[in-house]
Amino acid sequence: MNVLKFGGSSVANSQNIEKVVQIIANEAAKNQLIVVVSAFGKTTNKLIEAAEQAAQNNANYLDGYKEVELLHSEVIETLVSKNQQEEVKNHINSLFKQLRTLLEGCYLLKEITPKALATISGFGELLSSYIIANIANKEVDAVYKDSRELIITSNTFDKAQVDFALTNANCNAFFTHNQQQVTILPGFIARTKEGEPTTLGRGGSDYSAAIYAAAVNADELQIWTDVSGMYTANPHLVKQAFPVSHISYQEAMELSHFGAKVIYPPTIQPVLHKEIPIRIKNTFEPENAGTVISKITENGKPVKGISHIENITLLTLEGSGMIGVSGISKRLFETLSAHNINVVLITQASSEHSICVGIYDEDAEKAALKINEAFAFEIERHKIDPIRVEQGLAIIALVGDNMRNHQGLSGQMFSSLGKNNVNIRAIAQGASEKNISAVINSSDAKKALNTLHEQFFEEKVKQVNLFVTGVGNVGERFLAQIHQQKKYLKEHLKLNIRVVAISNSKQMIFDEKGISLKSWKEQLQDGEASSLEHFFQRTKALNLRNSVFIDNTANQKVSEVYEHYLTNNIGVVTCNKIACASELENYKKLKYISRKYSAPFLFETNVGAGLPIIDTLKNLIASGDRVHKIQAVLSGSLNFVFNNFNESTSFHDVVQQAQEEGYTEPDPKIDLSGVDVARKILILARESGYELELSNIENNAFLPKKSLETTNNADFYTSLIEFENHFQQLYKEAADNNCRLKYVAEFNDGKASVGLQHIPFDHPFYNLEGSDNIVLFFTDRYPVNPLQIKGAGAGADVTASGIFADVIRIGNQ
Repeated sequence: MNVLKFGGSSVANSQNIEKVVQIIANEAAKNQLIVVVSAFGKTTNKLIEAAEQAAQNNANYLDGYKEVELLHSEVIETLVSKNQQEEVKNHINSLFKQLRTLLEGCYLLKEITPKALATISGFGELLSSYIIANIANKEVDAVYKDSRELIITSNTFDKAQVDFALTNANCNAFFTHNQQQVTILPGFIARTKEGEPTTLGRGGSDYSAAIYAAAVNADELQIWTDVSGMYTANPHLVKQAFPVSHISYQEAMELSHFGAKVIYPPTIQPVLHKEIPIRIKNTFEPENAGTVISKITENGKPVKGISHIENITLLTLEGSGMIGVSGISKRLFETLSAHNINVVLITQASSEHSICVGIYDEDAEKAALKINEAFAFEIERHKIDPIRVEQGLAIIALVGDNMRNHQGLSGQMFSSLGKNNVNIRAIAQGASEKNISAVINSSDAKKALNTLHEQFFEEKVKQVNLFVTGVGNVGERFLAQIHQQKKYLKEHLKLNIRVVAISNSKQMIFDEKGISLKSWKEQLQDGEASSLEHFFQRTKALNLRNSVFIDNTANQKVSEVYEHYLTNNIGVVTCNKIACASELENYKKLKYISRKYSAPFLFETNVGAGLPIIDTLKNLIASGDRVHKIQAVLSGSLNFVFNNFNESTSFHDVVQQAQEEGYTEPDPKIDLSGVDVARKILILARESGYELELSNIENNAFLPKKSLETTNNADFYTSLIEFENHFQQLYKEAADNNCRLKYVAEFNDGKASVGLQHIPFDHPFYNLEGSDNIVLFFTDRYPVNPLQIKGAGAGADVTASGIFADVIRIGNQ
């Protein structure tokens, strides 16, 4: 014999009930069945709400009553055989008359007693089970039985305690003589020995099914619900979660205690001692195997599931007067117990200076009041502090029987949470080592679940979420490169790079599931109005793990928001040099915040576009080397200009060509004025460990003063035409000395300068072609023959690849 239980979602409407009847018919062909059903949909909630409204003398209570009545009438009309409808309607109408009388009594008395509430809340199961029994009779040999005739409980009307001796005797007497293939019973409801109605509390229908399974020594207890088993995590919050095929009773109880709502902990107790397996099945996908809960778990991953509970309050009792004093814990827990306050988590410092307990938010106010009353004497004498109450919390838990046999799980758990800036308020681990629990902010729950699921269940594929600002030449190429390499990164580097947001100066779009990089341009055109503050607030609110803000602009205002991102554990990758070349104090603050909040701050493309200049320099410094001197050609745009400028070309035309081909900044004067190169050498000096300001860089500008004073591109280009003779003279002087013009940045003995230089034919810079950059590092280890890095130092593609490389560095951390 098997016991099947169908939850509220499984019997929510006529369509679902038809599926349930078909499942019953299929299972009845193989075994004799006991079928326990819940109330239709949200019926129980609606009945309780109606009762509470009635007790408040609110006439709207009838609205809820009528909703429930209408739903049951529709099911009868749709599914019950025509020749049975009158009989069924008469029985159901009789129940509704009793229900309405009870509600009217609450309305008139302006109160509701526990007994009345238990009676009213149980009507949903009485109605649903009788109707379904009649519907099922069309397919199988089914009989209806009222659970109140079998399950006997204590006189507590809600969450009543089962009298198993009487209950088992009743069940044995009935089922021994019952010959029907299917017996359908209401879940949740019971009665006292005196015949008074009671309920079994939260998860009561599951519990009813388990009571019957244990009483008749069933072969299997099946819980039919709307998911295909117990998942590795809540699938609504963790999209990568998947059903677990087999877990132990203990694992199931731990997971259900910490929020897994597929099954409730009391359900397991009656069947656990008799080792009756429980199978969790999906009413809407009955072909799925589901999850089997039994005595022995399968070997495999040490962590079987990750669960969490929301709406938790942490109470902390502490004070010097607790140390060495016996009975403090006893008084605390007796106080909570006396006022029916459930303790979800306990942790105590080894110094005995404090005790923390986690309770549900709804009990917080009462708990704080009663604890302060219980310890009023000690509080008055300052031996114990008034209870500290922290709300807005959640508990997250790793669960698995085999966890105790694996080293380092706690370290992995807390390390992965720490990297994503998930603050842990309290920790608890049982002596059995089957559960590690942590109290965190509720706002971090989703991120924590996804982080831990990625750590313990996924094929080490790390998800990196990108928030991209700036989609001009560089930004567009960056997105194209991500789209092109997405499959490669997943297969070879185990990285899932996902673009969650894109913004330009006018519009922005967000999609937590990831923006399609095939159609992002069209989506952006229809996006909402963008602002730096709104973009940041949306990014922060999503609170996704491994979040990275990408700045593909040259905008100062964008650079000024890096601090906000880093402070919220959102990494920053930028080709924008303004922040790292800003005041030294700001540069140092950004680096400090990055370390403090474990938020990567990478800016490889600030110098040399895609060349690994900064990364190489960091490795030199980290390994103990010391930089003495740097010589470099750091402007791909200026190198392009002077490689293409001669006596037969126009300086104006060459500069314009450089801009059109994407080698210069949108404002080419930034490049030609030397400001851009000055920023780059400043950044290299700072990364070498020297403290310089931009004002310390000697800038030997070659542009005429009038060109430098222009305020727009049109006037700037006009000035270049006006001073063509000046530029031709610069070229002629170099050519007469058999030299080439290069704009060189130098750092030596703590001083830095940038300017145009004549480079002779035997110098490493002489044959630097196109838009290439070159850097020479003279260090303790490279005092004579410098470490040399050379290659393309400008252009949208190489700059985008440098940004991409920084993203990959973050992904590989």
